[in-house]
Amino acid sequence: MESTTALKHKGISKWRQRIGYGSADLACNLIWQMITLYLMYFYTDIFGLAAVQVSVLFLVTRVVDGVADVLMGILIDKTNTKWGKSRPYFLLGAIPFGLLAILAFYVPDIGPAGKLIYAYITYLGLSLAYTMVNIPMASILPSLTSDTNERTILATVRMIFSFVGATIVSVMTLPLVGWLGGDSKAQGFFWTMVIFAVVGTLLFFFTFRNVEEKVKMKLEKVTVKQTFSALKGNKPWYIFAVNILFMWGSFFFMQGSLIYYYTYNVGRPDLAAVIAGIGSLVPMVGTIITPAISGRMLKRTVFMIASVVNLLGFVIMIWANVNVTGLLIGAVVAALGHGLRQSIYFSMQADPVDYGEWKSGVSAAGILSAINGFIGKVAMAVAGAISGIVLTWGHYAANETQTTNALLAIKLNYLVIPAILVVFSMIIMSFYKLDKLYPEIRKELDARLLED
Repeated sequence: MESTTALKHKGISKWRQRIGYGSADLACNLIWQMITLYLMYFYTDIFGLAAVQVSVLFLVTRVVDGVADVLMGILIDKTNTKWGKSRPYFLLGAIPFGLLAILAFYVPDIGPAGKLIYAYITYLGLSLAYTMVNIPMASILPSLTSDTNERTILATVRMIFSFVGATIVSVMTLPLVGWLGGDSKAQGFFWTMVIFAVVGTLLFFFTFRNVEEKVKMKLEKVTVKQTFSALKGNKPWYIFAVNILFMWGSFFFMQGSLIYYYTYNVGRPDLAAVIAGIGSLVPMVGTIITPAISGRMLKRTVFMIASVVNLLGFVIMIWANVNVTGLLIGAVVAALGHGLRQSIYFSMQADPVDYGEWKSGVSAAGILSAINGFIGKVAMAVAGAISGIVLTWGHYAANETQTTNALLAIKLNYLVIPAILVVFSMIIMSFYKLDKLYPEIRKELDARLLED
């Protein structure tokens, strides 16, 4: 861990860096969107695991991986190379991430027990590789620029690229599975992931070449104990961190249940790709307008407005039930709110880091980003585990006509629980007060840089 000292601008232009930074999230989403949208379905309906087995697998694997997030944050804070602190991991993690993604969507012929063990090994490995490339994406942002508006632009570009990746996966996966696999969904998913993994790996190499940590650090070392002590009294970060559970929990519940809902409740599995595409493409509209909106009002206000729009979409879809027109309208509204909310979330993420440095004198970008990642993994783990439990409660049976209770369980996972979590997210964020203080905090931090 080191303390911020000065700005050094080299040869990488703003737009080159913006595109380079955004490409990392495009790479992540080509693979991770497959996980959030299709992995649970892949495990239950293709791989052959029971819903309760998948529930435990998700909970155990993601919690273990969440601990790795914190360790990764510590590692980043202690890294000091000619390439910077966060940037080297885009290069080091690219190939493991792509390779393990391919292995996770392979169905070995090794019996039920062997398959379960294989699922644990490959999914945990993929999650750890994801940590290696994803935590640096968050921790590098304060080092790319100290300008709050440029951070918003970087976060916006990142989210646009993220939505492009998510849209590609949402729209193309099921058609590719059918085309590449024919009668074998197992082969279809495997070769589809091979394509996405190869492209994702190359994109991480591109990111490594096109970002630069311009906010440099002192060579004064800070211990791990001092790093954690910097978290004390950082109330904005505590609020931001707790909100992650509800904000991302809502998203993971809906994403993981989408293919179930349109396959079994609506009876239109073909709509799954359409709705997934809406959920990936429409948010770009909200993301694109984020910089203009955030320049005119507090970031928290933007988050609240976006949450209301997102919640309205859920309400429309719940009311529509299985009416396709209503579901499509609701999906568009929910996606618009989600895009605006997610973009402002990533813009806000760096501000509590600066607050902590201003208050304690210690920059803890790595550990804060890592703990945020850990909480996100916990949200994903809990969402996956509860989804599996709810399906088990409803007596869900793969590839069969579902009972009334099973259909109710799927609807709870897809719409009702996510809507409730959005409400809790808004309640938590109502206590966030950093926006009004931040301009003065940033001004003082910049003055410290000049003094050094």
